[in-house]
Amino acid sequence: MELEFKELKEAIEEVELVDAHGHNLVALDSSFPFVGTFSEANGDALTFAPHSLSFKRNLREIAQLYGTQVSLEAIEEHRKTSGLDSFTTKCFQEARISALLIDDGLKLDKKHDIEWHRNFVPFVGRVLRIETLAEQILDEECPDASSWSLDSFTRAFVERLNSLVPEIVALKTIAAYRSGLDIDTHVSKEVAEKGLAEVLQAGSPVRIGNKGLIDYIVTCCLELAERCDLPLQIHTGFGDRDLDLRLSNPLHLRSLLEDKRFAKCRIVLLHAAYPFSKEASFLSSVYTQVYLDFGLAVPKLSVHGMVSSVKELLDLAPTKKVMFSTDGYASPETYYLGAKKAREIIFLVLRDACASGDLLLMEAIDAAKDIFSRNSIEFYKLNLNTNSSTPRSIISPTVEMKEPDVQEDSSSFVRIIWVDTSGQQRCRAVHAHRFNKSVKKNGVGLTVVTMGMTSFADGPAEESNLTGVGEIRLIPDLSTKQTIPWTKQESMVLADMYLKPGEAWEYCPRETLRRVTKVLKDEFDLVMNAGFENEFYILKNVVREGKEEYVPFDFGPYCSASSFDAASQIFHDIVPALESLNITVEQFHAESGKGQFELSLGHTVSSHAADNLVYTREVIRSVSRKHGLLATFVPKYDLCDIGSGSHVHLSLWKNGENVFPASDKSSSLGISSIGEEFMAGVLFHLPSIVAIIAPLPNSYDRLQPNTWSGAFHCWGKENREAAIRTASPPGCPDGIFTNFEIKSFDGSANPHLGLAAIMAAGIDGLRRHLKLPSPIDVNPADVAATLSRLPESLSEAVEALDKDEVLHELLGQKLVVAIKAVRKSEVEYYSKNPDAYKQLIHRY
Repeated sequence: MELEFKELKEAIEEVELVDAHGHNLVALDSSFPFVGTFSEANGDALTFAPHSLSFKRNLREIAQLYGTQVSLEAIEEHRKTSGLDSFTTKCFQEARISALLIDDGLKLDKKHDIEWHRNFVPFVGRVLRIETLAEQILDEECPDASSWSLDSFTRAFVERLNSLVPEIVALKTIAAYRSGLDIDTHVSKEVAEKGLAEVLQAGSPVRIGNKGLIDYIVTCCLELAERCDLPLQIHTGFGDRDLDLRLSNPLHLRSLLEDKRFAKCRIVLLHAAYPFSKEASFLSSVYTQVYLDFGLAVPKLSVHGMVSSVKELLDLAPTKKVMFSTDGYASPETYYLGAKKAREIIFLVLRDACASGDLLLMEAIDAAKDIFSRNSIEFYKLNLNTNSSTPRSIISPTVEMKEPDVQEDSSSFVRIIWVDTSGQQRCRAVHAHRFNKSVKKNGVGLTVVTMGMTSFADGPAEESNLTGVGEIRLIPDLSTKQTIPWTKQESMVLADMYLKPGEAWEYCPRETLRRVTKVLKDEFDLVMNAGFENEFYILKNVVREGKEEYVPFDFGPYCSASSFDAASQIFHDIVPALESLNITVEQFHAESGKGQFELSLGHTVSSHAADNLVYTREVIRSVSRKHGLLATFVPKYDLCDIGSGSHVHLSLWKNGENVFPASDKSSSLGISSIGEEFMAGVLFHLPSIVAIIAPLPNSYDRLQPNTWSGAFHCWGKENREAAIRTASPPGCPDGIFTNFEIKSFDGSANPHLGLAAIMAAGIDGLRRHLKLPSPIDVNPADVAATLSRLPESLSEAVEALDKDEVLHELLGQKLVVAIKAVRKSEVEYYSKNPDAYKQLIHRY
């Protein structure tokens, strides 16, 4: 039989391993006992560890590796005489681990930092243990010199989490050790506050064991994981005696897994959940987001126990959802043993699966590569080379170690993208090597004036208080890092603005949206979803009378099939590119303008919607350019043709449910009271909001009656001439509306600032319980005498914004000052240069 499965054995022996869960190694003079690396026991219980099956087997394996006698004393003597670097190099070379993810929250005496481990493994990523972070924060002095409250702790905890996102590949919770896996994701603030008080009363150093507080912390981290697309590792099953095994059964996680707010959070159950491997297998088979890891169970169990546990995982779980790790810690021998035994056990399990007819040989080989490498690379988004024949020499500590986030060669670049106050998308590019080595952690320097620039000049607007003096850090948000679809050897990433790592700059658009989103969540337990409709022109360059000019790519009418035919090759590139970035495209069609098209995106939480819009604009412009064309989102490309908007559809969500629509037909408006108050706030503040979502003088050439752009300050049910309309998808009951649309948003707006302004207005409506006026059910232009117009110029909009104290408060006074200054400069310049708007096609 061995000869029959020789090909499988060779494939398993050759594959380079991605170790998805381990811990720090310690110095030789650490107080941590070497014998402790062979067992989960501690204290007096360790005296019995040498009599376990796994200990005896593992001792022989290490003795054989080092060429010593089979005794603990002989191995320890060899370690002392060889030195840590020497035997660590040997262990990792033999293990053939190409990537290692370290949870550095395990308290070990004299442990080495993560950077040290890069001397032995080409790629080392950090897994953040959330309970350890929370304890570190609570052990610090409260920022305002008073005792910690839940609000002050939450602010500090979330801020620290956000600052650490660029440095980590995953989050991890050890709730199983502290209060069990029956995690209440709807824990009340009162319960959490009481839990915090109990923890603080126990004194320092803080150890968080209160269930209410742990549930609250885990929920906060799930929100971050959802927002930043970070995986969450959850300890399940056995461990040391601090753990109540009964509470570590992963079936306790059902309520968390059923919470629709976190349905897209990728979760991995660690340690094969032993002895609950069957339960873990079941969860992985029925929940899309659940993955499995068998580290610790291999190599800490007997051979029979290891084989049995892994077989039970594969009883139901797809092979695409099972991942290798060693759970190595303290000594490099744990990594060697974990890797060696994993190869042996996976071979035995897959061999038996072939023998019993579950798998064909090639399917087994493919499954092995998935389990040992490819699944982790995809799950943790490591962008590593999955070639199983990678030479061993890359693990040598004498080779310069790199973090291969992107394929590095002379043409590998990473584009770091941000959007300024005037809505222009800008980027800095760095070599992939420099990005991986320093930029992804420390960012690049950027002059503060970039948030005071206008659409007509790359210089500061007067009165913005931003000049060429001063610098901030443009730090990549690694959760947004993507391979560029139209040039595969490059990547792009969105960036946040920091005064220094960990300290957000108050002018940062993405941070502004996060901050306002938090207010909506904290005060009303609501989340705003958004979906954008992108209108744009596709132009071609022609020469007329010796002069170059841009003219429409096509001249067909609204929803013309012939226009779609003309542009189909472009959309055959655009749509797959967007889908490769996980951006949902709902539909696209020819619009009313000559050469104008519209592409609608699916709705998602506001921060993701804004990020998606930035990438969507990048894709459409870049793909069009590759076809020799120019795509522009400028609001009014041709004063004699229809304008282009970026209409946004908005809804409110609570606990995974859309709470904007009325629960039944008894509401005359078709929306809930929460929906009415929020929308009423947006309608009330709309004259000042348009200064942000319609940021150019050219925007107001678009906002005209009878152009479906919403020129009048009113709302209506399915009224496309109203500035705000309530809308509903097909199949919804008559008279019930699931979202509302704002027509004035256009393609020159900064999407993060625009959504933040809309959300701030909605918060004001909720705080003051505002009510909507009667809807307008006719063309507003026909009753213009009874309605007021939205601002007819950017000057009017800026004047309204100047008086809007709510937006000043929630967006930030300094940011609003800069916005107003940029807008005033736009007004002055374009009033003196009326034809200058024609150049905007190259900026938007």
